[in-house]
Amino acid sequence: MKTVDLIIPVYNEEEVIDLFHEKLSAALLDLPYVISIHYINDGSTDATAQKLAGLTVTDPRVQVVELSRNFGHQAALTAGLDRVYGDYVISLDGDGQHPPEMIPEMLKLAENGYDIVLTERQDSGSISAFKHWTSGMFYRLINRIGSTHITPGAADFRLLSQQVVQALREMPEYHRFLRGMVAWVGFKSVILPYTPPARMAGRSKYSLGKMLRLSMDAVFSFSLVPLYIGISLGVLMLLLALVEMIYVLSFWVTGNISNLAPGWSSLMFIILLVGGFLMISIGVIGVYIGYIFQEVKGRPVYLVREPADEADNNPAAD
Repeated sequence: MKTVDLIIPVYNEEEVIDLFHEKLSAALLDLPYVISIHYINDGSTDATAQKLAGLTVTDPRVQVVELSRNFGHQAALTAGLDRVYGDYVISLDGDGQHPPEMIPEMLKLAENGYDIVLTERQDSGSISAFKHWTSGMFYRLINRIGSTHITPGAADFRLLSQQVVQALREMPEYHRFLRGMVAWVGFKSVILPYTPPARMAGRSKYSLGKMLRLSMDAVFSFSLVPLYIGISLGVLMLLLALVEMIYVLSFWVTGNISNLAPGWSSLMFIILLVGGFLMISIGVIGVYIGYIFQEVKGRPVYLVREPADEADNNPAAD
């Protein structure tokens, strides 16, 4: 029988974890696979760890990875990907908005030869107009300026073959945007639309700040266009300076020097305009240098707090 590994990152989900696992178990019932369920506890500060420990007692399929602190959703997914060796690997969130009932259909598509089964979130009344608008703007921007097409509405609810998982392990960058990384590796893929149900309990852990940081990781990891914009603005300023020089010389050639205004206001305008563009360009370059600095330090994407015996049985540790 083929093996399936489920990766489920959780953060402060004590209210929902038992209900979610019950729903997940019902969706996995009678599937002809050997299934392992990997919960990645991303530094929860509530009773999530105790709830997960209880699941390991009642369900032998459950394994728990405890991160040393909250490293973020993308790091938690990476921690799961580094530890699974099943024929198929499925990642989904533990808040119920990624419906486990779709798993049999995803596996059926994988059996038909697809290495990647992506899910595409359809419009839902539970999503605010602001989030819907910003999400649409982000995908239009990243697909316009980047060389890798990312499916609009793509979620981290996906199925990957082991070959794709191995390819992702060869991409050790610190700033991770897995939706873009999965699109970049290629392989045969298919899109499966879904409508997200309401959260079972609690609230979304993706604050506006976290969404902005994820957007920056996506833009600066998959596009050099911001640098090209800075170069283009510099060239534009040089052209404007050339036009200004020709304009001033025309007064000297025609002998109308007396008509040449002192130009204090225009001079200040040009200085401020050029200074502003320079600061923007330097800021963009600084962000890229900051990303490079964090990459060359070679810090791990996450740290795991796990018992020694579990580490000994981990194939990745060999």
